[in-house]
Amino acid sequence: MPAEFVKALPILQKIRNSGYEAYFVGGSVRDVLLHRQIHDVDIATSAYPAETKQIFEHTIDIGIAHGTVLVLADGDEYEVTTFRTEDVYVDYRRPSHVNFVRQLSEDLLRRDFTINAFALADDGQVIDLHGGIADLEAEILRAVGNPAERFNEDALRIMRGLRFAAVLNFDLESKTFASMKDHAHLLAKISIERIFIELDKLLTADYWHKGFRDLLAIEAYPYLPDFSDQTALARLLALPSDFKFTNSVQAWGYLAHQLGATDGKFLLKKWKVSREFSSAVSDFLTAYHKRQQGDFSPEDLYKLGKSSLTLVEELFAAQNLETNFEHISVLDSQLQIRSRQAIAVSAGQIMTAFGIQPGPQIGQLYHQIELEIVKGQLKNTPQEIFNYVKRNFERT
Repeated sequence: MPAEFVKALPILQKIRNSGYEAYFVGGSVRDVLLHRQIHDVDIATSAYPAETKQIFEHTIDIGIAHGTVLVLADGDEYEVTTFRTEDVYVDYRRPSHVNFVRQLSEDLLRRDFTINAFALADDGQVIDLHGGIADLEAEILRAVGNPAERFNEDALRIMRGLRFAAVLNFDLESKTFASMKDHAHLLAKISIERIFIELDKLLTADYWHKGFRDLLAIEAYPYLPDFSDQTALARLLALPSDFKFTNSVQAWGYLAHQLGATDGKFLLKKWKVSREFSSAVSDFLTAYHKRQQGDFSPEDLYKLGKSSLTLVEELFAAQNLETNFEHISVLDSQLQIRSRQAIAVSAGQIMTAFGIQPGPQIGQLYHQIELEIVKGQLKNTPQEIFNYVKRNFERT
């Protein structure tokens, strides 16, 4: 067992010593079997929430209506969830009601894919009731039970399936693939924020080519904001199959470029991303368009940042276009300021020294000072700036 499981074993053992069943479940068990690094340690138990709270001294009700209790032990936190079944789903995403049960088999039946339907006991035994180990060995992604039922219950599982294909380099099992295609229209009913999370993980995965190709193949794209142009989307796959996006900004920026977006903000507004992320993607797009016209300038570096320029250059390299990473490094080393606040003299100091009144005149002058410093034509020192004002004030 990995260290994370070993550390959590006392939680399982304390539950079992109290007369209940308890197992590690979910993606962490899958990742252990695949020898991948695990992240969250999830525990499922036959104990009902009230019973779990009686077992442990320190708990927090974080999702008790759905059977989850947060157990605090030795400075760590563990989500302990009661075995459960789920009633009819509403809005193709959430169950109208959950029922607590005592049988692990009923709980595993509600999981999305066989490779996520494992349980691991404290003695190291893997409980696999749906052929998940065979699917891991065959590198196949298969829905648990009837795939139509799984995707009708929660249509977000379609995007999760595409993401798993991209992360694990697994193929979609034929019936699962067909059902994902049949139910792709249900994505229109799912929160765009949740879809963005899954698509973002897909695009930044090692095998994003596979996941994105599957997204096109199941015809999910018409149900995603501004993704109706299949030809434009397919151009993403012209990148080398071994190319990996450095980060989300690069992935979404290049995707927006293929879709013909000029600044990205209009597209991303529909995806309801943060303003910060939207601005970063827009900076990338601006940098990409400028790079298509020639080498970057000092002003480009100052306004858009070294990160945006480097991300663009990486994509140029992936397309076998001429690149000049050294030019970006030189521009960065020569840049005297990173923001207006770094200018050695404030606008107020200039107004006081030269008797300039507030208004457009000082704004234009200070902006010109900023540009001259960025271009390297004016040293960022008080003396040089005051000399510049003396020479140019009457002409502003």
